[in-house]
Amino acid sequence: MNYLYGEKKNEWASGFKKLGFGLMRLPRLENGKIDIEQSKKMVDMFLGSGFRYFDTAWAYEGSEEAVKQALTERYPRESYFLVDKINAWMAKSEEEAKDEINVSLKRAGVSYFDLYLLHSLQDGNNSDLYDKYGLWDYAKQLKEEGKIKHIGFSFHGGPELLEKLLNDHPEVELVQLQINYADWDNPDVQSAANLSVCQKHRMPVTIMEPVKGGLLANPPKNIADLFASENEKMSPASWAIRFSASQEGVVTVLSGMSDTEQMSDNLSYMKNFKPLDEHEKKVIEKARELLAKADRIACTACHYCMPGCPQNIHIPDIFSAFNLYKMYCDLSAAKRNYGWSVEDGGKASDCIHCGQCESACPQSLKIIAYLEEAAEILE
Repeated sequence: MNYLYGEKKNEWASGFKKLGFGLMRLPRLENGKIDIEQSKKMVDMFLGSGFRYFDTAWAYEGSEEAVKQALTERYPRESYFLVDKINAWMAKSEEEAKDEINVSLKRAGVSYFDLYLLHSLQDGNNSDLYDKYGLWDYAKQLKEEGKIKHIGFSFHGGPELLEKLLNDHPEVELVQLQINYADWDNPDVQSAANLSVCQKHRMPVTIMEPVKGGLLANPPKNIADLFASENEKMSPASWAIRFSASQEGVVTVLSGMSDTEQMSDNLSYMKNFKPLDEHEKKVIEKARELLAKADRIACTACHYCMPGCPQNIHIPDIFSAFNLYKMYCDLSAAKRNYGWSVEDGGKASDCIHCGQCESACPQSLKIIAYLEEAAEILE
């Protein structure tokens, strides 16, 4: 039996339908501003189908203001469940980080958030900032003041850090994880391992990136053909979202829907959600196998290649970005992620062919050649 049900401590998290509305990728007009009118229609469709879980963040440009116009000004407060997030690493100081909730409440037009998450905890300095700024205790203070109802965090690190956080912070009531069939065994994401940690702790989970930023909604052709051969009426996105929603301990799965068409598709199979059956699970396993055989750089992100690199090239991050192009033909996303990967390091074209990285690589990858290829395509 799903541990969300039958445990008093998780009662608050057990009454949600399995689809949540992620508000990071709302529709935009040609001028770049959020399309409020279409967002209103999407909110109406979502609530009209019996769903009520909405997820935004201080860091999502324009999202909180759109929430106010499309949701909170138009519906009674008790009719929806609103999640927001505090971001330490984008704040310039502890004071600025702690003031984020006041900004968020004003933007969203509410007096409290149902769930407040420490945003995007990762290994290294990122998670340390939340300790440095005292944000764990601050979240408990906000709960006592009634500005938030429940405390949690969103997570992009590894299972060791996740285990530590859950042991150190018994006040946590939910964890938001990146779970999708492509990242199930991905060493960069470790979806399965992280979910297992939460299941061991009987910790409620909401899922982000079930379609990996939209990539699994448009998978490689052989995978799309596999899904179509099973059920031509079901979209590739439906397979991905249902996979995530079928996991034990999941409160809801966030879909970052960007137009009414995506909303209609998601509602069509999630309104009366049915977990994957055994045959469908095997289809997903086959899709994962095909994805693993796709043209990609088989980097495991061990980072053995980086110490000693005279150009400070963040090789695993560059390869991760390049794989978006090689596997999904998504040049826009690949260039965007590549830009992030070289913000504080060398570009792929900065490689001087010293060979230090190749001698350290346990996968015996032809790193120099891959960097040259990445530079040609992404720079």
